Amino acid sequence: MVSIAEARRLAMEFPETVEAPHFEKTSFRAKKKIFMTMNEKKQFAVLKLTLEDQSVFSSSPDGSIRPVPNKWGLQGATMVDLKKVKKALFKDALQCSWELVASKKKLPPDLKGLKSR
Repeated sequence: MVSIAEARRLAMEFPETVEAPHFEKTSFRAKKKIFMTMNEKKQFAVLKLTLEDQSVFSSSPDGSIRPVPNKWGLQGATMVDLKKVKKALFKDALQCSWELVASKKKLPPDLKGLKSR
């Protein structure tokens, strides 16, 4: 189990992380991009993962991590039940989520057209 306070503390340990409201949830952002939202009342978090990472973490036998059951889930949004998840597993998934968002690099203006080719 990971408490709300512990999830917050772990997220804030990453460099340049900012906590901000996101509708009725709390978001954690790196480079202005969300890597985790947290619903404190329901005690769950949503992480942004690659589909490969989502598949790996969702294979946890306790069912504490699973894709969000909608279109967002097909894009890597992954639910974490904080009441069930083991701390080590949560930390690993959170690290992957932060790295995915923090490592995204913007293309220089002269290369933006190449992205779609």
